Amino acid sequence: MAPTASDVTLVRNAIHNPADPRHFMRVTALERLVTARIGETELARSRAASQVREAGYDIYDPVIYFPRDDVDMTRLRQNERTTHCPLKGNTAYFDAVVGDAVIENAAWSYVEVIDAAAMLRDLIAFDTRHVRVVAESA
Repeated sequence: MAPTASDVTLVRNAIHNPADPRHFMRVTALERLVTARIGETELARSRAASQVREAGYDIYDPVIYFPRDDVDMTRLRQNERTTHCPLKGNTAYFDAVVGDAVIENAAWSYVEVIDAAAMLRDLIAFDTRHVRVVAESA
């Protein structure tokens, strides 16, 4: 049986997975310039990006999400891959096209979100194994 909120210490100002309160995330506005690049090609530039810090089976590296309007969507091509996160919802994945190169699954977006994660709907995140995401110093 999954633990309940009374079984674990909850983190304030975080979104918790209702089925497992040990799985949670915090979403914060960065309020500084953030860019995403592959080589010299800029894929995104924003002063309205959000950062997600998540803990579940592990403590995951922070992920930066860009508003879709701040992403060069002409460089992203949606593919067939989808995944589901019980804390956030269902994703769509994108391949990045830079010159003649196609980088598979370089980005993703939560297209169907659970209510608590509504602020992530349609934002774009990049796989930092392929895309360099840099935030200005605070």
